[in-house]
Amino acid sequence: MTNDEALALAVRLMACKHFRPMPGMRDLQGRTWAPDLLWRWNRTIDRPDLRDPATLGCLLALVGNLPEAEALVSALEAAP
Repeated sequence: MTNDEALALAVRLMACKHFRPMPGMRDLQGRTWAPDLLWRWNRTIDRPDLRDPATLGCLLALVGNLPEAEALVSALEAAP
């Protein structure tokens, strides 16, 4: 997955109102979110790195029965 593809998927994921950052996720800047950093989450700047296995695992935990599960699943399927 290219950087542009990863960014496009992250933007699509961020459009899901049920998305939330979880401890252990990595962003496209290489930072790992921790509980004490979640307060600074900024939907217009911070983007999850969908190439990171831990981030993908967190997304699987979020999918469940959400109304927007289709968008989340599409992002997971497009990940390497």
